[in-house]
Amino acid sequence: MPEHLRALIVILVLATVVFAFAKAPACALASATGDFERRRNLWFGVTLTAFLAHNFWIYIIVVAALLLFTAPREPNKLAMFYFLLFAVPVVSAPIAGLGAIQQFFTIHYVRLLALAVILPAFLSLRTQPDTERFGRSVPDKLIAGYLILNFLLQLNVDTVTNSLRHGVFYAFIDTFLPYYVASRSLKTLQGFRDALMAFVIAALVLSAIGVFEFAKRWLLYYALIDALGVTWGLGIYLPRGENLRVVGSIGQPIPFGYVIAVAVGFFLYLKKAVPNPMVWGLGLLLLIMGLMAPLSRGPWVGAAAILLVFVATDRFAGLRFALLGLLGVIIFPVLLATPAGETIIDHLPFVGTIEERNVTYRQRLLEISMQVIMQNPFFGAPDFLLSPAMKELMLGDGLIDIVNSYVGVALASGLVGLSLFSGFFIAVAVSIFKGMRNLADRSDERYLLGQGLFSTLLGILVMIFTVSSITVIPVIYWSLAGVGVAYARMLALAKSSKVAGPVAVQRAPIISGAISRPDSIIRR
Repeated sequence: MPEHLRALIVILVLATVVFAFAKAPACALASATGDFERRRNLWFGVTLTAFLAHNFWIYIIVVAALLLFTAPREPNKLAMFYFLLFAVPVVSAPIAGLGAIQQFFTIHYVRLLALAVILPAFLSLRTQPDTERFGRSVPDKLIAGYLILNFLLQLNVDTVTNSLRHGVFYAFIDTFLPYYVASRSLKTLQGFRDALMAFVIAALVLSAIGVFEFAKRWLLYYALIDALGVTWGLGIYLPRGENLRVVGSIGQPIPFGYVIAVAVGFFLYLKKAVPNPMVWGLGLLLLIMGLMAPLSRGPWVGAAAILLVFVATDRFAGLRFALLGLLGVIIFPVLLATPAGETIIDHLPFVGTIEERNVTYRQRLLEISMQVIMQNPFFGAPDFLLSPAMKELMLGDGLIDIVNSYVGVALASGLVGLSLFSGFFIAVAVSIFKGMRNLADRSDERYLLGQGLFSTLLGILVMIFTVSSITVIPVIYWSLAGVGVAYARMLALAKSSKVAGPVAVQRAPIISGAISRPDSIIRR
């Protein structure tokens, strides 16, 4: 039996077990049973198509048909998007053009999801009267400025066709759509629960696959690329020490860990949505195992940041920190006394001894990049990779790896672009924090949701300092920022309706003639 078919069997078994385990807790308070089953069946359909098609274009056409057939029945398009996001690798191929246009655009799985699921949601939201017009909020203005700046910078050095393809079409599909739909489609706590639970379930399946890959030293999606007849620079076997770094369907260890760390942040919020504490604990344990499996330090630091921020914003922050400290005092000596503990410590950043050169490379990247950025400080330079200074960072395979998303933005679009990019996320984080702090009751689920979103967003901002924006990394941070904007808007609307409520009650009797005296209004 071909390797990719053997891998398919393992993937289906692991996914079936996770879905069976997750169904009851997911459907208790977060997702409707019918929605869960539809998304699960579609996940299986997408996976089976990818592994059995034996041709990239057959796979794309069949998956597109499945999505277009199922999406109209989906009440929460963002939840569907998240549930399916990690089903298959983001392998791509260009769609051939006609005449002078050599290609229309490059298609891959995440872009197909956006076109088939998110785009119809965008078109529907635009016609709804209660949808906030784009451009009214500060994050709207900043993301628009960032996208427009990048388009103009590319247009200045590239052909009109290529600039339109990258600066308009890709920017709209890959960046604007996830942000817009996430920021406008979620309006109730039930919608937030459903969307974040869908992300967590997808990450639980990914964690199970990652743990299996680590234990068996077998990348389950590796043979799929050849079976589809395409090439992909990711998804290869990478060792760290004596262990294999797992990649799952994500294609690279750090993005894999990034996905799981984000899921951990969401799952901290969803604790109250899972009635059985033991089931929630088992789910968290699987996510932690998935987080450890790729042996990626950046996501470990990001997950630690998520946990610390979540605890710091808790109403019992002092007690929580004391418990964490006590847990550390108990666990740390045990780790030091065991081979497993020594292995974990050896993989930690700055104090570990495994592949210290990666930490040194990141430090050198930051130093050299600052020199190059200062040569074109305001708007960067599209040919920054040709700089003699940058060539000092060239690896053995001729690649200059910009393993820092902020550095990549600053090199390509200067400090102006970096200010818009960073300012966007800062504005979203501030709006989330202000919204949750204005809630009088810290036990309110809305406050807990704010904790989860705020801590996860800050964790992402930490993690992208250690990795470039590849595979699913950007679509997650753009959409999560949209979820944060939706959260702030939900609280603002609730506050305004609460303030306006008594006024409406007072005026109604006057209009109907039931009460005519002002002093009667006061007494009521």
